[in-house]
Amino acid sequence: MSASPRLIGLTGTNGAGKGEAAAYFTAKGYAYLSLSDVIRDELRERGEPASRDNLIRAGNELRELFGPDVLARRTVEKIRGRGPAVIDSIRNMSEIGYLRRQEGFVLLAIDAPVALRFERVTARGRDESAAGLEAFRKKEAEERAGGATAQQLEACMAAADRLIVNDGTIPEFHRKLEEVA
Repeated sequence: MSASPRLIGLTGTNGAGKGEAAAYFTAKGYAYLSLSDVIRDELRERGEPASRDNLIRAGNELRELFGPDVLARRTVEKIRGRGPAVIDSIRNMSEIGYLRRQEGFVLLAIDAPVALRFERVTARGRDESAAGLEAFRKKEAEERAGGATAQQLEACMAAADRLIVNDGTIPEFHRKLEEVA
């Protein structure tokens, strides 16, 4: 890519390294926002914990109530005039459609083998709502092919400008990301 993008979007599978990619771009001077933060704010207002199941459910509810691009719209409002930014947790094609209308937008899909991703999410210790590898696969299947107001991970990854496979070391992953910023 010839010029550094003004707005980098991240989509991809759970545990693939989207957070590490966001940290990499933040260190390069990009502001960081996550579409999931909009959902976390909603859950906080409701007094509900930010478990993976609650994030999925509340995100789908927000999309149904306010339109499928609501998370992207609310996030872009927060970054106007702030310079380059990286936006994490893109999970719906309407979100991508809205973000593609923003100047300098590039969408990256981050992926890694499922067993490696499960190992990573287990190590980070968050409530992933999956006690084993098979439960992890099942939860991911729910995210991959949702309807218009749900998560559409498969379609989002297919719509990416670039797929980055994070199956090696962090320095190897950073070298792949260097080609973008």
